[in-house]
This record gives sequence, structure tokens and C-alpha cells, in this order.
Amino acid sequence: MTAAVYTARKRLKALILTKEFGGQPMWTMDIENYMGYQFVTGPELMEKFDEQVRKYPIEIKFEEVIGLGHNTDGTFSVLSDCGEYQAQSVIIASGKRPRCLEVPGEKEFTGRGVSYCATCDGPLFANKDVAVIGGGSSALQAAIELSGIATKVYLISLGGYTAEPIIIEKLKKLTQPVSEFIGYTTTEIIGSNVVEKVILIKNDTKEQIELAVQGIFVEIGLSPNTEYCQGLLEFNEYREVITDCRTRTVIPGLFAAGDATNGPDKQIVIAAGDGAKAAMVAYEYLLHKVDLASG
Repeated sequence: MTAAVYTARKRLKALILTKEFGGQPMWTMDIENYMGYQFVTGPELMEKFDEQVRKYPIEIKFEEVIGLGHNTDGTFSVLSDCGEYQAQSVIIASGKRPRCLEVPGEKEFTGRGVSYCATCDGPLFANKDVAVIGGGSSALQAAIELSGIATKVYLISLGGYTAEPIIIEKLKKLTQPVSEFIGYTTTEIIGSNVVEKVILIKNDTKEQIELAVQGIFVEIGLSPNTEYCQGLLEFNEYREVITDCRTRTVIPGLFAAGDATNGPDKQIVIAAGDGAKAAMVAYEYLLHKVDLASG
């Protein structure tokens, strides 16, 4: 959205292709590190972004991109589930999606007790017992949020926490403590029509434990939405698009911004900054391309 606003301000013709507005911030309840806001929820911040985008003549199509091609004349073909588009330049800003546990029962009970968004689905589990799986910032934040909603919250982590220190501190200060299972592997999710229990194995002793829960929130990290670039661009070991410090990929005219890239830090403010940078570098690229064509 930031990239689109910056391209529009440069009087470029911009098209946003997206499945939905907001991305990962829509799953985030507490944001305390976005400049200008001492505190804001993810949906509130994205609503502000949305308002700003719609002040400009930016075309928006809610479609899923399934392919990206580089034409012989240097232009690009973007294939969506609804059609095909041509562009002089493309900015990849497709972000990331939650990773799956890949255990029996997960797929079957997704939407029937298994969730990947505590902010979205947490209220559905009021006065129920739930498990949060993960040890990073998103997992601990989900456990903190759910502690004020659910009757009981279990926090299950493979090893020690990797969350930001301030979030770990908040977890320890909860008035309704979270039951912590550190050093456990989740092996199976069981239920009939909905989730009924989760099976864990203690990593050192191999002891098996069953926890009766009605909800399971999977918070084990994110995978980049880069499948449509497969075979066209270079990826790192995490399947992130490799860019230089100016958001440029190996293909002239093709730029990438935010969490879909190999940038070392994944933060909303950094992703937005990347979007602005990519738009300005794309503008510079197009100006140079026009000058060469006319000259």
C-alpha cells in the first residue's frame, strides 16, 4: 500500500493486485513500535493505510497472483486467478503467511478449532481451554491476548523462547498465568467434529502428554508468498526474494519490498519503508528507460 501511494504521487499508473488488504498486521492486536502511534491495533493501522491509498487514483483488484513473467522486450506479464496484466515495472510486496505444523489432524481441523490468528479468532474461544504453539514473539503475544479471553491457556514451545524481551516480561507478569510447556513437540491434533485435544511429546524423556483443549493457535513462524516467482528470481534458503539495499532484484525493473525479501528484520515500519523505497527506485528506473527509448 505504501509503494502504491508513492507511485501515485509520482504520477505513475499503479495497479494493486492483492487477495486482501492489510496482510500480517491484520493479525496483530498490540502495536507499540510504529512511529506516530504510542499504541494502535493492527486493523486500526491498516484502516489508516487503506484510507490513504483510496485518496489516489490507484486501481485495486482483489485477485491472487499465480504467475510472473519477464518478457523479451523487458516488460512483465502478471498472471492472476482472474486475468493477465502487462507492466513496465513490478514491485513484489506479497509478504508472508503462517507456517503449518504438518501434523495429523491439523488440516482436518483448520477452522474447526485450529487457527493461525489469535487476533481474528480469539474471541470465539471465550471461556474455553486453548493451546498456543510456538516460542517467538507472535506466539507469546497470542498467549498474552488469549489469557484475557480463554479459561486456560497452554503455551507449547520446542525450546526456549525467542520472543522480544519486553514480550517475555509481559508474559511473566500476567495476572492469569499461562501454563508453559517448554521443550515439547506437538505430534497430533485429535477431535470429532471439532478439536478436543492435542498430543505432545517431551523432547528429552519422550513422555507423551494429552491436553484437553477446544482451540489450538499455531504460531510457529511465517513462509514467504513467493511461489509465483519460482524459476524467475533468486531465493535464499527461506524462499525469500534476494534484493540489494535499493530493493532491486537481479531483473531490471523488478523490485521487492517487505517480508517477502531477504531483509534481515521483519517489522511493519521497515516493510512500509521498503515499499516507499521500491516505488522511488522504480520511478527512477522508468525515467531512465524512457530517456533511453527516446534518445
